[in-house]
This record gives sequence, structure tokens and C-alpha cells, in this order.
Amino acid sequence: MTTARLAVVGDAAAIARIYNQGIEERVATFETEPRTAAQIAAQLADKGDRFPTVVVERDGVVVAWATAGPYRGRPAYAGVAEHSVYVDRAARGSGAGRVALEALFREYEARGFWKLVSRIFPENTASLVLHERAGFRVVGTYQRHGKLGVEWRDCVIVEKLLGDVAAR
Repeated sequence: MTTARLAVVGDAAAIARIYNQGIEERVATFETEPRTAAQIAAQLADKGDRFPTVVVERDGVVVAWATAGPYRGRPAYAGVAEHSVYVDRAARGSGAGRVALEALFREYEARGFWKLVSRIFPENTASLVLHERAGFRVVGTYQRHGKLGVEWRDCVIVEKLLGDVAAR
């Protein structure tokens, strides 16, 4: 059975394991150094209730997670969050990413957010498809947005309106 729930500090090792797969594959993040469970636990504690992390479990094992953080510091953007979603390689294509995003939508809408945004490498076609199926729209592409090692990487910008704002 697949279920989503809010992450707790005890999930840090599983979240780090999945995130480190993304770092290793070099198609999901600009990060290059693996994260430890202690680093993830500290991040979970620092985020507090405003920016929760959700995990997806299948038969008691964490197979995906999603989180968000502030988009910008200006008050006008208080309801916009920039999110990430990561799926264990063994669970890709199983719907776990969609479950994670749907849980993230519920949690962030309940906290008054009206929009989620993300930046996705164009090579990460699985993430682009996941986001499209979850109702995100492509806004544009940042060209040469950052370097991953010595390579310039573009980022596709996606957004999804939540709640009442989406209904207008």
C-alpha cells in the first residue's frame, strides 16, 4: 500500500538516500556533495511547520519525498513556494512521485500557499512528465542558469496554482 504523510526527523536517512541518488545521477539538482542523515534531520527541524516535507511510503519503506521553501523574501510572494520532489530509483514510474506532489499540494494549500514553482533540468524528462501530469505548466527556460561542475545547465521553469487561485 502506498501512503503519504508528513516527514519526521526519523525519515532523514531515507530522504538522504533518495536525495543522494539524485545528486549522483546529475539530472535533478545542482548539488554535488552527498547529504548525511544528520544534515537532512537538521533541515527538517529548521523548516518548521510553514514548509513541511512529505514522504511517500510503500509497504513501510520511504520511496519518495517532496518539500518546498520560500520563493523570494518579499511579502508579495509569501504564498509562493519553490518545491522539489525526489523518487527512489526503484520506485520510479510507480506513481510515487504523483502521490508526493498531491500530498504537497494539500499541505501547502492548507498553509495558505497559492502557487508552487520549480526549476527542472531539461534532461530530466521523467520530472517534466510528472509535473505536466500533475497540472504544472511550463513558464519558460532559464538558459545557462548555473554550472554543474564545468557544464552550464538550463532550467525549465514550471508553476502550478493552488486552491481558490487555481479556480479563478
